[in-house]
Amino acid sequence: MRHGSRAVAALIAAPVLLAATPAPAPQPTGPGGKVSLDVTGLRNAKGQVLACLTAKPKAFPDCSKDPAARTAVVAAAASVRIEFGHVPAGRYAISLIHDENSNRKMDMAIMMPKEGYGFSRNAPVSFGPPKFDKAAFDVIGSDVEQQAKMRYLL
Repeated sequence: MRHGSRAVAALIAAPVLLAATPAPAPQPTGPGGKVSLDVTGLRNAKGQVLACLTAKPKAFPDCSKDPAARTAVVAAAASVRIEFGHVPAGRYAISLIHDENSNRKMDMAIMMPKEGYGFSRNAPVSFGPPKFDKAAFDVIGSDVEQQAKMRYLL
């Protein structure tokens, strides 16, 4: 399998993402744009999808070190659309968890995630979560639509 268990274990150390609560959307100011994400590949419609958007590379993928991170919780379905609203111009990355049992955490089985995960730009995972730059995209004055496919190891 291409995904190492240590790599994926790092994905679950995401306190802010796992305890995602919607952050108030700031009012549009200056250049930037609306950010949305279409998520496909969910294996079922159980639970919810937790999402986190950050502009800080050191806060990716869990957003815990970014008080300005945007989080969202959306009911799971065959496909999901997540709207982050207007964000200031900058470089951002998004991480996702399919929280199938709605307990707001990544469930594990012997150091392997039992639930799905994903990243903006469908950034590849090998021996750890992708680096910020692999998942990052620019918001520079127009709306941005990203796509992500949910991945599962078990």
